[in-house]
Amino acid sequence: MSKKEFTPFVSADDDLPQITVKAVILGFLLSAILAGANAYLGLKVGMTVSASIPAAVISMAVLRLFKESNILENNIVQTAASAGESLAAGVIFTLPALILLKYWLDFPFLETAAIAMFGGILGVLFTIPLRRALIVESDLQFPEGVATGEVLKAGTEGGAGIKTIIQAGIAAALFKLSQTGLKIFAGSVGGSVKAGKSIFGFGSDLSVALLAVGYIVGLNIAVLIFAGGLISWLFGIPIYMAVTSPEEISAIVGAAEGYDAALAIWSQKIRYLGVGAMVVGGVWALISLAKPLVDGIKSSMAAVKELNSDGGGNIPRTEMDTPINIVIWGIIGLAIPIFIVFMFVIDIEHLAVSSGAYWTAITFGVVFSLFAGFLFSSVAGYMAGLVGSSNNPISGVTIATVLATSLCLLAILGGQVDFTADMDKATTAAAAAIIVGAMIACAAALAGDNLQDLKAGQIVGATPYKQQIMQVVGVVAAALVIAPILSLLFNAYGLGGIFPREGMNPAEMLTAPQATLMQSVAEGVFAQNLEWGMIIIGGLIAVAIIILDEVLKRKESEFRTPVLAVAVGIYLPVELSVPIFLGGMIAWGAAKVVRNRAIASGESPEEAETGAERKGLLFSSGLITGEALIGIVLAIPFALFESTDALRIMPEGLAWLTNLLGVGAVICFMIWLYKVAVNKD
Repeated sequence: MSKKEFTPFVSADDDLPQITVKAVILGFLLSAILAGANAYLGLKVGMTVSASIPAAVISMAVLRLFKESNILENNIVQTAASAGESLAAGVIFTLPALILLKYWLDFPFLETAAIAMFGGILGVLFTIPLRRALIVESDLQFPEGVATGEVLKAGTEGGAGIKTIIQAGIAAALFKLSQTGLKIFAGSVGGSVKAGKSIFGFGSDLSVALLAVGYIVGLNIAVLIFAGGLISWLFGIPIYMAVTSPEEISAIVGAAEGYDAALAIWSQKIRYLGVGAMVVGGVWALISLAKPLVDGIKSSMAAVKELNSDGGGNIPRTEMDTPINIVIWGIIGLAIPIFIVFMFVIDIEHLAVSSGAYWTAITFGVVFSLFAGFLFSSVAGYMAGLVGSSNNPISGVTIATVLATSLCLLAILGGQVDFTADMDKATTAAAAAIIVGAMIACAAALAGDNLQDLKAGQIVGATPYKQQIMQVVGVVAAALVIAPILSLLFNAYGLGGIFPREGMNPAEMLTAPQATLMQSVAEGVFAQNLEWGMIIIGGLIAVAIIILDEVLKRKESEFRTPVLAVAVGIYLPVELSVPIFLGGMIAWGAAKVVRNRAIASGESPEEAETGAERKGLLFSSGLITGEALIGIVLAIPFALFESTDALRIMPEGLAWLTNLLGVGAVICFMIWLYKVAVNKD
């Protein structure tokens, strides 16, 4: 879609108020709230979803309370709000690894906020020169950006979705309260089957948020995530047990039996298949996107020069970006505070290396953060255009970053330190790699979100530089709250097998799957005990999936196999993949019913599907928001009373009843979601 062919909802000649006091306040608050909600979701399941649409609907409802408000003001609010959700993804994929390394005992406010803030702002700045190339002049779809723009337009034209979000949110919150707080419903169900030496584990998490995730990502991605789970649990674990001696198996599982034994093997061995797949997937993303990114940057810079050749006097309001000189000086200026952050977080006394080696390592971290940050931000922006922010492979490129950073730091410091003989020094070096990865992950997460929001802005006729300003506002808001929220969640539930106090319930633990992988990869490089065999096998699996995807691409198949979606499934516990798969099935089934009904009645099937998708999307967003927010609220009494049983009313020993009630409740939510999507009203 070229610039000349596109007509925004609000003309470039109409200059409506955008950055107003109420918009800034509302955007700031929503960014902080959605950052907390997505932090909980990401730590629990290893995935986050775009918050642009629910943010747009919520802001729409609030702004209607004021006499003077408009669609561009509404768009500004969702721009800031969605930044919080994206920043949370970059943070929770990486910084909890410092807890798992026991380098941090909690989440220190200043260090956490600084890493999140500087990384997020870098992501906004990196993508400003890419706007014209990836949005104006390319044919990238930016599905979530387009959907957000349409929701904003529908709201102006009298559409409403806030009721749907509220209903779903309240229902999900009550379910989560009854499940995690009151213990009326089970949180998961599972079992295992033993065949010879092997164990086949199976189960499902009883989470309505995961159903919603599956609905949002669609059947294609949901199937691939589930397929990744099958690779690990149906093939990986049984094969490993069949070819490994009983003594080695016993050393891994200990006294655990059945499903718990399978989980132990997956955790210590099989999940590294996912590491290999993620690394290969991240590298493939860079390779496949190299040419379009280079061409896009050249095109964008040429367009900037052309637009500025007459002093900018003829630039339409809808094409006004933040000036490129501010962008460049902003990036250079951020190098100084990033350098200072690395100095404070990485202690030279723990490394016990020469000052020259230490400063070389710190300088490398800063330079690599800027270089790789731009590279991966470009990839994230491009991928957001292809598959949307919710499916963006941030964790894949971050794992590749952490592995590359660890190997480089090992080369810089390894001549002075025998990391295999001193685990404390290995831990410190691994922490340094994690911090570099965190900076890059935050930048990449914001890059994808920024371009999605700019696409929505293009549709409604927003001013780009004003959206870019509000992205920074959203980053600041989220950065200020993310540390206390993470501390609250850690003290209430525990993270990735690390608990702040004795006697905590492992079943309520937040698994933090990506952070666990980051910790394992970084520490394994320095300790030289990384499961390279499993990583290589995972890489080979990824290569096979990439080949399959290329074949499907050439056949122009609607079903594709993006490797990173499968990799996510490999390193997630299978119980998390099941509800995601079921949510994808609901989305597919609802779309099919709506399409057939439209064809039979002579209506446009495309319009009918779009309407059904929008309703299901809003309902799903409500489910995610409700469950996530009540999860944070419950963290308060859990932390105060130092027990996840603080609100229990269901007596212990009734697992059969809680399992039955939990499964029944989730089935009811599945039916409800399906009916909302297919409802013609």
